[in-house]
Parts: sequence; structure tokens; C-alpha cells
Amino acid sequence: MLETPFSIFLRPGNPDFLDLPWEKPLSEWRKCCDRVEELPRGVSRHPVVFINYNGELFAFKELALDRAEYEYNVLRSLEEKRLPVVKAVGYVRISSPTRQASILITDYLDHSQPYRSLFIRSEMKRYQEHLLDAVAGLLVQLHLNGVFWGDCSLSNTLFRRDAGALQAYLVDAETTQLQENLIPKQRYDDLMIMKDNITSELADLAASRLLPRNYPLFEIGESIRKRYLRLWEKITSEVVLRPTEHYRIQEHVRALNDLGFSVHELELSSVDKGSKLRLKAFVGDRNFHRDQLHALTGLEAEEKQAQQIINEIQEIKASLSQKFGREISLPVAAYHWLEHNYQPFLEYFQPYLETGILSPTEMYCQILEHKWFLSERAEQDVGFQAAMEDYMEKYLPVLFSKEETQENQR
Repeated sequence: MLETPFSIFLRPGNPDFLDLPWEKPLSEWRKCCDRVEELPRGVSRHPVVFINYNGELFAFKELALDRAEYEYNVLRSLEEKRLPVVKAVGYVRISSPTRQASILITDYLDHSQPYRSLFIRSEMKRYQEHLLDAVAGLLVQLHLNGVFWGDCSLSNTLFRRDAGALQAYLVDAETTQLQENLIPKQRYDDLMIMKDNITSELADLAASRLLPRNYPLFEIGESIRKRYLRLWEKITSEVVLRPTEHYRIQEHVRALNDLGFSVHELELSSVDKGSKLRLKAFVGDRNFHRDQLHALTGLEAEEKQAQQIINEIQEIKASLSQKFGREISLPVAAYHWLEHNYQPFLEYFQPYLETGILSPTEMYCQILEHKWFLSERAEQDVGFQAAMEDYMEKYLPVLFSKEETQENQR
């Protein structure tokens, strides 16, 4: 191993990776390294392997010399902007007379799915519509932060289940450029690249007979573009209001918060000789409810999961306030939720949660949805305990047997 000159650059708190076979190309590691794991993956034009260190998984991608360092720095910058991207761990430079290469190391994104799983597996079909919203939302977040992706595709994206929807994560930043602001042409170019890439990827699935006959290949990219434009308009449009309509300022902020966006600044300017006001909001990351839930409970969740849980905590707050005849604070309601809802849920489903197939917050939100369904049918609140028991009996054995079968087949 030491005969091949290499340098490793790592963030603190990670393994040193010195025992890996750096003298061999990444494409040969499956034959000679017992740390390699077989996991679901998208299509990549570069060799990719997954490495296991004491249960912690890392993704390794081989690139041309210096390209891993570039992508590592871009991913670090995107992470600092709190955008949904994989976490960069480090990079390796390998330079010898016979081999010039670099390797990017990232954390494996737990509970994620590549797009092929979402299209091929029948039980994931209901998520395909959410996939389109997720890609559009990811592009909007990137563009708002001055990020030109340059190669938006399904292969360069991973998806996590998020309270019945999906959250998209950027996993490939080779062509990404960071700027202060994007001009409209750059946004247009990114959308056109996205359309071409996605059409090509879906055509490959169709050619392999992995999609239904007459699947609308050429409509998917255009559908994502239209969703992007609608979301962009909602977020960046200016609101004109009369001086007496100050209440609409908070309405606008709440509407943006409901979409998950934090509002960093508001700009008010007079128009029509002072008879009207123009309101413009400057949004930041799309983690409004995630941040709120973390501040209240310390839990990490996806945005829509956090939004559902915050709504439940708000309901508990109202119920406790009515019960005690005084206003109960949100932190007190959050503590009550942790003690009487979330902790019993963790204990009840511990064997299933230990499999790692579903994240705890995703399973919890599925039970919330099931509770709503049961309560609607019964025309009364059935309670969380009854919802857990019914969910356990009717859905978990089927869900986990399917997941385990898929895992064994891989």
C-alpha cells in the first residue's frame, strides 16, 4: 500500500481510512476489501463503493486528480448554507507514475432511496408524484442561494421519505458553481439540463422494460419545470398592499413558513406616491419547522415530518390550556409530547426501528396519518395508543416483510 503515494484530507471525528487498498482502483475494491457493502445506488459515470467502518457507512467516488478536492469544497459550502446535500467527509489524492486520481468521501445518507427504487418497486409508486415536487423544490433552494447545479438529474439526487412525501438531496456537485446571485439565463439553463437528463434517464428505464408501456417520458421534466416556476413565483413575488393592510405582512411570512422557508428580511417601500406599500421577503433555508422542532425537543427530522409534529404539539398546547384554564407555553407542550407520545412510541416499536428501514420520525408521522384515518372513520378521536396498535397489526408485518425481501434480493 505504501508504494502508492497518497494524501488523505479528512474532517475530524472520522476514521483515518489508512487500511484501505489505495494502491488499487476503486472499481477493484469489491474483490479485495471486506469493508465494501452492497447498497442501492443510482447510475454513476464514476466508480462508487460503500465502505463500512463499525456500522458507519461512507460513499467513495473516484474522480480525476484535483476534482475530488473541488467537489469536497463545494459540498462543504452548500452544507454551510444548510442546503440538502450529502455531508462531505474528506478526499484523497493519489499520484504515481502509473496512476493519477482523487477520491471523494461522503457520509452515506441513511434512509435514502435512489430514483430507480422509486420507479421500479411497485410499493413506492405513490411516491413518484412527490419525486417531481422534491426535485423542483431542491432546484429552487439551490437557485435562491446562488447555486448553479449544472448537472441536475435523478442519478445525482437521493430521496428520503418525509411524512408521506419526499425530500431531495444533492449528491453530485462536480459541475456546481457558487455565485452571489444567479441571472435568469443560468436558472433557465439549469432547468433545460434537468429536462434533458431526466428524459434520458427515464428512457433508459423504459428501454430496460422497467417502466409501464406508454409512460410519459417527455412530460416528466416539463412537469418538474412547471412546479419549479410555481414555487419560485410564490417565494420571490412582491406583494402590494395598502397602508392599512399591515396584517398581510405576517400572512405573507406565515405562507412562506408553511412552505418550509425561513424569512431572513422584509423590505417595505412606498409606491404610488405613498398610497401603497410594496413588500418583498428574503428567504433563507427551507428548515423552518425542522429548526423549531429541534429547538423544542432536540429531535432531527425532515421538514414535512417536523411540520406535522409541530402541529400535533400545537394541538396538545391548546388542549392543555383548556384543561388547566390558563395559557400553556409551547415548550411545556413539547415536553408533554415527548413524555406521553414520542417516548412510548419509541418503546412500542423498538424492534422495528432497530432495523433502520424507516426513520423514527417517518414511522411516527405514518402513525399520525393512520390516527387521522381511524378517527375520521370512527367520527371521534381514537387516541394515539389505539392508532399504534392498529398500525402495528395491519401494516408493519407487510411493510417490513417486503423491505426485507427487497434487501435479500439485492
